[in-house]
Amino acid sequence: MFTPGFRLFFGFTLAAIAAAAVYGVASGSAGDTEYFGVLNVEAWVGVLSLGYKGGIGDHVGYVVLMGFAVLSAMVAVFLVAFRDADAESVAELTDDVQIPAPQGQLEANYWPAISAVGVGAIVVGLAINPMIFVIGLVIVGAVIFEWMIAAWADRATADPEVNRSLRNRIMRPVEYPVTAALGIAILVLAMSRVFLAVSKFSAVMVAGVVATAIFVIAVIFVTVPRISRSVIAGTVALVCVGVLVAGVITAAVGSREFHHVGPGGDHGEHLEDSGASG
Repeated sequence: MFTPGFRLFFGFTLAAIAAAAVYGVASGSAGDTEYFGVLNVEAWVGVLSLGYKGGIGDHVGYVVLMGFAVLSAMVAVFLVAFRDADAESVAELTDDVQIPAPQGQLEANYWPAISAVGVGAIVVGLAINPMIFVIGLVIVGAVIFEWMIAAWADRATADPEVNRSLRNRIMRPVEYPVTAALGIAILVLAMSRVFLAVSKFSAVMVAGVVATAIFVIAVIFVTVPRISRSVIAGTVALVCVGVLVAGVITAAVGSREFHHVGPGGDHGEHLEDSGASG
């Protein structure tokens, strides 16, 4: 009835709940004059009722452990609902106990490489720029969701074409608008960092080079016949990573210096301060 995956993550759930309870009690104060430490009844009631009927020690550690328990429980429920996408587990639900056909060929999976870019953006963003940190979080969150769907689709049936059709039917209505919006936002943010870091003339040159490169790549994709999806996806991913890296580097360098001048001054590399006196 319960699949191996369910039993594994349900065990994680119970272990995390036990760890959260012990940590919530051990990190708190004595509270009760009759009971101390792990014998504090009020503290145990507090951690087991999620703080509704008593106190909890360190809230941060308790919430992290309970959050891990909730996530493990959700994964366990999904695994038992989809029967681990395992042929033998699915056969248990059939009347004749016939094992379905084995898993077919898997699709190429680029999400691990993209997740590395997201993790790198998170680490760099913690050090230099909060916006880059947020971008890294968005990338990692999208990768986790896409990777889960890809893993499910690859094991849905023994036919790779059917698996690809199932995956596209679910994800294409979401991927196209969301990817376009995120791509535009990341491109605008990263290029703005580059434009602010270089001189005014260099910013114009960079904009021209980037626009020309995008136009040339688009023309090549349209005119050259039979370009595989892997080549297109790899090229687009390489361009996006290059723009993101350029934005991160220039954000770390910082923007060029802007001087506030009064009316009638030289505005070559300056910004006019509307509040300045003449």
